[in-house]
Amino acid sequence: MSELNIHGKKNKSDLREWIESALAAIAIALVLKFFVFEFVLVEGSSMNPTLNDGDRLIVTKPQYYFNDPAYSDVIIMHYSGDVEFVKRIVAVGGDTVEIKDNVLYVNKVAIDEDYTDESTVPDFPETVVPDGTYFVLGDNRDNSRDSRFPDVGFIKRDDVVGKVFFRIYPFSEIGRIE
Repeated sequence: MSELNIHGKKNKSDLREWIESALAAIAIALVLKFFVFEFVLVEGSSMNPTLNDGDRLIVTKPQYYFNDPAYSDVIIMHYSGDVEFVKRIVAVGGDTVEIKDNVLYVNKVAIDEDYTDESTVPDFPETVVPDGTYFVLGDNRDNSRDSRFPDVGFIKRDDVVGKVFFRIYPFSEIGRIE
């Protein structure tokens, strides 16, 4: 039996209240996913040793509403259709990038990359990164599909989903991603 409110009218049914609450929760979850953060699962080894297959990450989005992605940021990016890649930004628009004798050069300066797995990779010719784009590499250069490949190429600003912020699994590796 429904209760009457102070005006003598019936209150909303429990089912209607439940549906309204569920819809509000879904709306909030969608706003959070599309504009604030999302959870992602790493599949593959292209970011070893920084990230490993099976890692679960929190990706944040708001910082890129106000600032552009920067050198060394580990990002999630759209690759093709619904596919997303996790990669590291090593050069931005206007930079020259080259890989020679397993050393990454940005603007002719050798970059100290203590985050890589030190794999042997083929040389990549000096290339200018177009304005408004990014050059990304996986930390496991021997096993990464990244900007060195024509099908990936330079990453447009609109293809950057967010910045990898925090690893939540495995629990033994929980913590911030630098």
